[in-house]
Amino acid sequence: MTKGLIGRKLGMTHVYDAEGNVIAVTVIQAGPCPVLALRTRERDGYSAMQLGFGARKPKNVTKAVRGHVRAAGLEDTPPAVIQEVRLDADPTASVGDVVGAGVFAKDEYVDVSGLTKGKGFQGVVRRWRFGGGRASHGGGWHRRTGSIGMNVSPARVQKNKKMPGHMGNVMRTVQNLRVVDVRADENLILVQGAIPGATDGMVLVRNAVKR
Repeated sequence: MTKGLIGRKLGMTHVYDAEGNVIAVTVIQAGPCPVLALRTRERDGYSAMQLGFGARKPKNVTKAVRGHVRAAGLEDTPPAVIQEVRLDADPTASVGDVVGAGVFAKDEYVDVSGLTKGKGFQGVVRRWRFGGGRASHGGGWHRRTGSIGMNVSPARVQKNKKMPGHMGNVMRTVQNLRVVDVRADENLILVQGAIPGATDGMVLVRNAVKR
C-alpha cells in the first residue's frame, strides 16, 4: 500500500549492524504529521491524504489556511508545511488523525524527495563537468564553454545546450533507500545513504515505487 510522510533531514551518522559492519545513514524526523484533508476517487477522482508538518505562528498564516486546518483542530498551531501524498486506494484515516514514523518498518525501501542545496550561478566546468581548455601556452579559455555556434545554418544556439547558469535548488528524488531503523517513539527514521538537501531541510518520504 502506498504511504508517505513529511519529514526533516537531521543529518548523517553511522550505525553498526549485527555483523559489526558500519552503515552510513541519514536521520530523518518523519512526523508527527496531522491529517488535514482526504481525497477519494468518488468525490475527487483520485486517492490522497493531505498532511501537515511542523508549526507556525497563527499571525504568520493567512485566514484561508487557518480556516483550512480548522477541521483538524490546528487553527491555533497551523502546520509549517502542507503536502498531499497520493495513495493507491482511498485513505482509511480520518481528518485530525496523527501519522508518525511507525508507518514504515525496518528493512523497507523508500524514496526520499527534497530540495537540493542552491549553489548560485556556476560555469560549465562545475555545472556540467566540462573539461575546459588547455592550462598553458596561451589557451585563453581555461574554464569557458568553447564554441557553441551552428555556422550559417541554422545560425543559432540549439535548445538544451549545456551552458553556465543557476545550479541547485531543485527538487530531486533518491530512490530505493533501505530503512535501517525506525524509532517510532521519537518519530525518527534511519535510511541507508544520503538524501537531497541541507540539514533541517524538509523532505517527503514515500515507499519505493520500483521495488
